[in-house]
Parts: sequence; C-alpha cells; structure tokens
Amino acid sequence: MLDALDRKILDLLARDSDLTAQRLGERVGLSPSAAHRRLKLLESGGHIAGYRARLSREARGNPSIVFVAVTLKDQAQETLARFEDAIRRSPDIEEAHLMSGESDYILKVPVRADDSFERVHRDTLARLPGVQRLVSQFAIRTVVEGG
Repeated sequence: MLDALDRKILDLLARDSDLTAQRLGERVGLSPSAAHRRLKLLESGGHIAGYRARLSREARGNPSIVFVAVTLKDQAQETLARFEDAIRRSPDIEEAHLMSGESDYILKVPVRADDSFERVHRDTLARLPGVQRLVSQFAIRTVVEGG
C-alpha cells in the first residue's frame, strides 16, 4: 500500500526524474538515506517502471505529431494480437492505446521534419495487419505534454 509520502515522492519524480535522494528528501521532509530507501522500495515494488530522458523537439528532429485512429476488421483475439505485435515492432509508432468508442486504437506517430507522413503511411500504417480504416489527424501544437 502506498502512503501519502510515497504518493508525494512519485508525484515529484513524475515531474522530474532527475531528482537526487538528497533533493527528494528535502522536498518531502526525509533524510537523503531515508528518501533513497523509499525510492528503492518503490522501484522494487513495481511502482516506478523506469526512468527516461525527455528530449527536446530539436533533438527529436522537430517532429509533427499525427494521431491515427485505427478501426480493425474484427475484434477477434488473433486480430488484436497480430496488430499489437506489429505496432510494438514499429519504430514509427511512439504510443498506442486500445480505445473504447468508434476506433479500436489511437496511435501517436511523430514524423520528423526530414521525413514525411506519406512514407510512414505507405511503409508502416497501410501494412498493419487487420486494419479496416485509418483516420489521421495532425496536431497543430502541443499545449501540455506529460513525462
């Protein structure tokens, strides 16, 4: 069970995963060693899945973000499994979410400035197994971006 202190630590790390045990301890009222112990317990308990660097748009090639709504031909387990296996292997797809509602999946596809969505559509999206329909929407700008 997570207590209020654990939740505060997780909230702080979600905003800044570079926090040292010293800085984390200062912010939650613990010694650096106590903060470090809590952090290790949260990691070993599976509450922290990992750490990653958030790259600037420039470092990522100034991508345009395209959200693609995918409707599959059917909802058979084999169709879902084949589709999910293919999107996990694709370097063009950054995120994929199984959805309720009109579409079966929403994909987040960043397209670098030196690339084209036409290439991504032709070489990746149009070749995904089990797809009946693709609807693409281009983001105008990002207003809020999570870690």
